[in-house]
Amino acid sequence: MTAATTGVLLGLGANLGDRADNLRAALSGLREDVDVTAWSSLYETAPMYVTEQPRFLNIVVRGDTRLAPIDLLRAVKGVEQALGRRSGLRYGPRPIDIDILFYGDTVLETADLAIPHPRMAERPFVLVPAAEIAPGWRHPVTGESVAQMAAALAGASEAVRRVGPMDWSGRERA
Repeated sequence: MTAATTGVLLGLGANLGDRADNLRAALSGLREDVDVTAWSSLYETAPMYVTEQPRFLNIVVRGDTRLAPIDLLRAVKGVEQALGRRSGLRYGPRPIDIDILFYGDTVLETADLAIPHPRMAERPFVLVPAAEIAPGWRHPVTGESVAQMAAALAGASEAVRRVGPMDWSGRERA
């Protein structure tokens, strides 16, 4: 991508179907709107909030986009729908979930979108992989780095198990 881009951090998770393939397909689907510059290892995690469902595979992606925040939200929702995501139980099982964690240092709250992601600091399945690829990224409200937020969840992060590298044939690992 060229000038006028903004750095973003996205969290991806899947717990239905071939979870790893769903994550790879989501990465490929995002390429049109996000220049993916790095992605974390693959992590297996227990579900939060609604616990009676299959385990998740999660990754975090760093990249650059020309899209405005609301347009990026539309783009990620389009990728989710293309991969079979339908409305259903909040926090329930899904083939893919993509969350905008950070959009540069933007702080935004609308009816449809909150940036930074409002529940990120309580989610080891986000912070552990994010700390792998963006440990110094700072929360624009609290000033804490991703590494500091992950360290604050040290006990909870034991439920996050690194499976291995995220193989994505659409591009070489950054």
